[in-house]
Amino acid sequence: MTQLVVFIVDDPEDCGDVLDAWEAIGVTGVTILESSGLGRLRGIGMRDDLPLMPSIEDLFENEEVRHRTLLSVVDSDDKVDKMIAEAQRIIGDLDEGHTGFLFVVPVTRVYGLGRKRGDPVG
Repeated sequence: MTQLVVFIVDDPEDCGDVLDAWEAIGVTGVTILESSGLGRLRGIGMRDDLPLMPSIEDLFENEEVRHRTLLSVVDSDDKVDKMIAEAQRIIGDLDEGHTGFLFVVPVTRVYGLGRKRGDPVG
């Protein structure tokens, strides 16, 4: 069955290792998004470190902690199981805090799965 694996990696430093492991087990495509959760945004709160006359640079400086969200559509339950096992091997138990969040959603239709860059369309 074709499934969408969504993995929100808490520490962006872990992302490369997860991607390498997934590629080693045959995952051929992953979309990577920079993301941030509501809890992190609320934790930042109002900034009180701005000068009286802030510059544009001052306004855009922040210490927001970002995550990486990995999206991959795969065509077998076995591959999904391996992806989850590899993610937990690298990140740790996902039921522990500050590790990540992973879920899997069935995909009913897929177009273009398995097509590689440069393959003819049609």
